[in-house]
Amino acid sequence: MNYYIADPHFGHSNIIKLCNRPFNDIEEMNETIIKNWNDKVKKDDTVYIVGDFAYKDKGKAISIASRLNGHKILIEGNHDKHNLQSKEFRLYFDEIRQQFLVNDNGRMIFLCHYPVIEWDGYYRNNYHIYGHIHNSVNETYRNICQIDPDIRMLNCGADITNFTPVTFDELLEINKEFRKKFRSY
Repeated sequence: MNYYIADPHFGHSNIIKLCNRPFNDIEEMNETIIKNWNDKVKKDDTVYIVGDFAYKDKGKAISIASRLNGHKILIEGNHDKHNLQSKEFRLYFDEIRQQFLVNDNGRMIFLCHYPVIEWDGYYRNNYHIYGHIHNSVNETYRNICQIDPDIRMLNCGADITNFTPVTFDELLEINKEFRKKFRSY
């Protein structure tokens, strides 16, 4: 089974305030995401982390990566550069890429941390899964909704996936619901 998540931001205390996350501190946030992940993801599953795995603390990032189930493929985000300097950190990922085109049960999906206007396979009805904008309903998200009325651009940010890796089908439903909520802003 394939799963997707972006922006867990393990170890990033300020993200709790910035994204209004429902945690008292980073330990509660980290442990909740780890538990959610391991309750769902089995040993042979693959998790595509679409950027911003952890924030700066290499030791903490390594410790957390070692506790997570499944094959982990990291798509680099803007907060991953520091940790990627560590060879030990890199060992916990089957692959690390800046972007990736994957086949998930016959659906081609372009993975990139940042939302992009056109992506590999855009004209062949491929999907685009991204992160970076978290649960934002600012102008960037308004533009995405206008660019992509057919919902082929899917935000897999932890802030909208209930801090849990999700399947492609779950992500489709989450994004439909998120867009409904967004229309009320």
